[in-house]
Amino acid sequence: MARIAGVDIPNDKRVVISLTYVYGIGLATSKKILAAAGISEDVRVRDLTSDQEDAIRREVD
Repeated sequence: MARIAGVDIPNDKRVVISLTYVYGIGLATSKKILAAAGISEDVRVRDLTSDQEDAIRREVD
């Protein structure tokens, strides 16, 4: 599981949905975060590279 903002997000879901497990991030915000990080919404969390995870963390923080 990837850890974003202190929350373990599910590996088996698409990253756009998994980000909504973080308090304060809804679907619209999740899409904005991924667009800013340059990551496709259809990627599964388990398929993210460490660089992509870091890009998401930078956008969330």
